[in-house]
Amino acid sequence: MDINEIIKSDIRSSLTRSGLLLFLAGFFIFMGIITGEIFYTAEFNARDNYISELAARIHPDATVQKISAAIFDYSMALAGLMVLTATWYVHKIFKKYLMTIPMAFLGVGIIGVGLFPGHLEPYHGILSLVVFISGGISAIVSYKIVNAPLKYIFAAFGIISLVLLSFQKYFIPTLGVGGAERWLFYPVVFWITGMGTYLLGIKDGHKNTLQA
Repeated sequence: MDINEIIKSDIRSSLTRSGLLLFLAGFFIFMGIITGEIFYTAEFNARDNYISELAARIHPDATVQKISAAIFDYSMALAGLMVLTATWYVHKIFKKYLMTIPMAFLGVGIIGVGLFPGHLEPYHGILSLVVFISGGISAIVSYKIVNAPLKYIFAAFGIISLVLLSFQKYFIPTLGVGGAERWLFYPVVFWITGMGTYLLGIKDGHKNTLQA
């Protein structure tokens, strides 16, 4: 087989794997949160409760909501592993550290959030911050490898996430702590799913694929 055909075949394989992993990671995160909320036995609402409370002891003498905690923790850990694995394939294709370094931090951060629930501070807080910052940056820098108009949407998702992170206190009175956190995190989740869909949709390579 001609070397160019081998390269193209390898690229298509990496695109499929990275795209599928990212698409499923976004699905696991979103559905893991929703399902965790369904099984949470204490009072919980999207406006007044942080997402991480699904797996956290809110009071020192309170027990973890075992079913929702397991759903949340395993979903996050698995999704983070998918993002981290997808990062390797994305770097193999595009060879852009500007893109893959924040993606790798995003994957590690999501894994860490699953392994260190909200009551395990300061670890959970640090890892959550890693997720929020690296997720926003990843969405913005994907502008370099994605075609219009999607690259503008992805960049907007990243900007929204970082703005909510930087000025969260100004949004809390209107959105509540839970609502502000969701406006901060969900754009990153939708970027993960959208990026996966974009990679899966590339059939014959990408104009930036072979650029160093």
